[in-house]
Order: sequence, then structure tokens, then C-alpha cells
Amino acid sequence: MDYSADYASGGNGIGMFGLFIYVAIIALVVASMWMVFTKAGKPGWAAIVPIYNMIVLLEIAGKPLWWVLLLFVPFVNFVVSILVYINLAKAFGKGGGFAAGLILLPIIFFPILGFGSAEYQGVPAPATQV
Repeated sequence: MDYSADYASGGNGIGMFGLFIYVAIIALVVASMWMVFTKAGKPGWAAIVPIYNMIVLLEIAGKPLWWVLLLFVPFVNFVVSILVYINLAKAFGKGGGFAAGLILLPIIFFPILGFGSAEYQGVPAPATQV
């Protein structure tokens, strides 16, 4: 008797479950970014457009738009992303701890930012010295 077909079909259920989890996480991230964009007065649909969503995120964080080019440079993109997330947290009135959460656990902290009570306060003005 050939049992290989029975064993192969058992793995399909696990693969489908993994695919379901993957799609659910992607949907959560997109919905969270949609809400963050909407709170900041930007179009929510921008969350689903590649590259344009990075441009909108830079606008919300108050960073220059040419930084989108830096997001395509290996290793530099990590530093740029960290700076954007720090400014994104500041723009919503959150502190350094929340910025660290956005950097380390964006799957958890973007939904908190998007669906929570945080309000967009705008980009903080740079401190001027007299």
C-alpha cells in the first residue's frame, strides 16, 4: 500500500493555516497603516500603494521626501526607518518607549497607534536657539 498521498494531504492543512495567519497579519498591518494615515489627514488608500505609502509616512513624520531614496539603500534603510518611526511617535504625541515599540514590534504598535486614542499633533517644530 502506498501511504504517501495520505501523508502529503496532512501537510496541506498546516500550509493553509500558515497562509491564513500570514494574510491576517498583512490585513492587520494594512488596516493599521490606513488608520494612521487617516488620523494624520492623509488618504487611507495610500497604505496599499507600494512606495507611495513610504512617501506618505515620510510626510507624516516630517522628513524630507528625498529620504524615500535612502529607504532603498541597504543598511541605510534601517537607520532611516528608525528615525522615521521616532518622528512618527512624536507626531502622535508618544514618547521614546512607544517609538522603540514601533521599531521592534510594529505588528503590535501600529494597530495601537491606528486604532487607539492617539491623535495626530503634527510634526514638532525644531527647537530654535536665541
